[in-house]
Amino acid sequence: MKKIKPIYLILITTILCFITPVIAKQLEAYILEHESEIALTQAGTHNGGGKTTGYNFFAKADDLKLVFRKRVLHPGSAIGYHLQKEDEIYYIVEGEGEMQMNGKSFTVKSGDAILTRPGSSHGLKNTSNKDLTIIINYEKK
Repeated sequence: MKKIKPIYLILITTILCFITPVIAKQLEAYILEHESEIALTQAGTHNGGGKTTGYNFFAKADDLKLVFRKRVLHPGSAIGYHLQKEDEIYYIVEGEGEMQMNGKSFTVKSGDAILTRPGSSHGLKNTSNKDLTIIINYEKK
C-alpha cells in the first residue's frame, strides 16, 4: 500500500475545512418553524392600538431577503395608518376589517389580497368581534 505524503494530507485537510461548511449549508436547504414557538403578543403595529399576536417567520434565517409574517388582529386592534416604503402584500386569511388606503376606506374579508405600493399610505383595523388574521409579505431591503 502506498503512503500519502504529508503535504497531500495538509492539502486535503485544508480543502475539507473550506468545503464542509458549504456542504453543510446546502444540506440545510429548508427551515421549518412552528407558529406556536414564535408567537408574540404585541400592541397593534404602527401605533394601531389594541392587542395583536405576531408571527415573524424565518426572522433568524441568514441572507433571507423576504419578510413573511402572520398577524392576528384581535377585536378592537389595528395596524396604524402609515407610509409604505416597499411593495407589500396583505392577504386576509380569516375575518373582516376595514382597510384605509390613501385616504379611502374599504371592507376586506377572508380571501382578499391587497398590494400596497411604495409611496402609498395604509392602515387596517378589525371591525368585528372575531379575530382578523392576515399574512404580510414584502422584500427586505
